[in-house]
Amino acid sequence: MPQYLYLHGFASSPKSAKAQAMQARFSTLGLDLIIPDLNQNDFAHLTLSRQIQQISALILAQSEPTVLIGSSLGGLTAAWVAQQAAITDRIEKLVLLAPAFDFLAQWLPRLGLDQLEAWRTEGTFPIYHYTEQRTLPLHYDFIADAHGYSDDGLKAQIPTLILHGTNDETISIEASRAYAAPRPWVRLVELFSDHALTDVEKDIWQHTHDFLDLGT
Repeated sequence: MPQYLYLHGFASSPKSAKAQAMQARFSTLGLDLIIPDLNQNDFAHLTLSRQIQQISALILAQSEPTVLIGSSLGGLTAAWVAQQAAITDRIEKLVLLAPAFDFLAQWLPRLGLDQLEAWRTEGTFPIYHYTEQRTLPLHYDFIADAHGYSDDGLKAQIPTLILHGTNDETISIEASRAYAAPRPWVRLVELFSDHALTDVEKDIWQHTHDFLDLGT
């Protein structure tokens, strides 16, 4: 039996509504869903690379195959973890919820050039952390590191299910459409929802349940 890992989104935590709902669903089937804290008690120094390293170490520490479920930036992280040469053969399937593909191209224009330059020169920028319910500083390394990753490099042919809301104003559905189109191992399911996907939890579970063949 594989281990199941859930990767929460940016400025979130294992306590997020989607994470807790998914964990409860797994529990009803007698299955453990592990939800590591990607903040690592140091949100200020969060980077995509750090998340990839953290999850890669968890996977390499055990011998069973892994199913990765990731939300938003956690979804992008899951895709990059699966791309690592030492990890690819250990991943059975990926389930990505509104994955943050092409996220710098979408996020940075909203931030604006002035704020981005202030972030770069001052070193940190205040980010609202949804679990902490307060703003926390995030180092510019988060941006600099993310520039080192291009979705074009994601080529591991692992069965992948993407669930994305058509009304997502944070990560456009177009990003998932563009990702899925040239990758026949990826199935995209479009849901009438926004980035949070909280109003389609039952649909998310049904699609996830069927894709992972979790039984009853």
